Amino acid sequence: MKTNTYLLILLIIFSVCNSVHAQTQKLVFSPHWLPQAQFAGYYVAEEMGFYKEAGIEVEIIHPSASVNAMHFLQSGQADIISLFLVTGLDNRFKGVDLVNIAQFSHNSALMFVAKKTSNINTLKDFKGKKVGIWRSGFEEIPKALIHEHQLEVNWVPILSTVNLFLLGGIDVMTVMWYNEYNQIYLSGLNEDELSTFFLSDYGYNIPEDGMYVLQNTLNEKNDALKAFVEASIKGWQYAAKNRDFTLDVVIERMRQANIPSNKAHQKWMLEKVLELQEPIGQTNLEKPDFDQVHAILKGQYPQSPDIIFEDFFRPIR
Repeated sequence: MKTNTYLLILLIIFSVCNSVHAQTQKLVFSPHWLPQAQFAGYYVAEEMGFYKEAGIEVEIIHPSASVNAMHFLQSGQADIISLFLVTGLDNRFKGVDLVNIAQFSHNSALMFVAKKTSNINTLKDFKGKKVGIWRSGFEEIPKALIHEHQLEVNWVPILSTVNLFLLGGIDVMTVMWYNEYNQIYLSGLNEDELSTFFLSDYGYNIPEDGMYVLQNTLNEKNDALKAFVEASIKGWQYAAKNRDFTLDVVIERMRQANIPSNKAHQKWMLEKVLELQEPIGQTNLEKPDFDQVHAILKGQYPQSPDIIFEDFFRPIR
């Protein structure tokens, strides 16, 4: 009789374990850049166990200089990635069946910066100047602003380093407020020595970081993706309230990836990224923002059919 009781208990335990395992889905998430405070909320969600609490197992993988997040998504190595809105919509125009399921960023961090010694104080002063623009993308919005103001500039492709700007090889540099701008400041140039041009001040306050998946992934893993978005929001909210802890988590992630870390810079980045997300937890993509980016990109894809907002933004919450 005891033997039968033990067997029954073992069967119950085995059944419960199998049930828990069956309910736990694995997702692979790839941010669109190397480890840094821009993605702090996701690290915190993993560190604090928010993903496990939501019933999902999440692996975070990062792209490199030669492999981008879109490659991970299209090759099946990642289920969900982060992208700028302009990059996501650009890929949709190119035929990728990509959908936005949550828009975390609500404002633009893009800006131009110039040294005041270059006598560049207004956009009109850009005329004929060398303007650094990233090789890795995101050039559509800065170029749209310059085109709108009918300015002829010399675009110079650059990498992520600010060295060419510091050495005077370019007159103006496209930067992110939370990243390269602060790198320039930490390199020895004070704020009062710089002329800054926030694209948001010129009608281009276009949100950036959003969550993207392929349509078939949304169909197959809807519940897991919903859990991911909700746990990620929880991670960002925790990060906002526990910034010293969050910075320690970010620095450790950077060290694990053998990336040089600067706590002062990462602190600046975390603060600015959190500001761009306000209000944290609101993940809707606004149609006027979509329409503005659609109009900018439509000029590059005049033969392509229009993309319908409701087909592109598929809120998961």
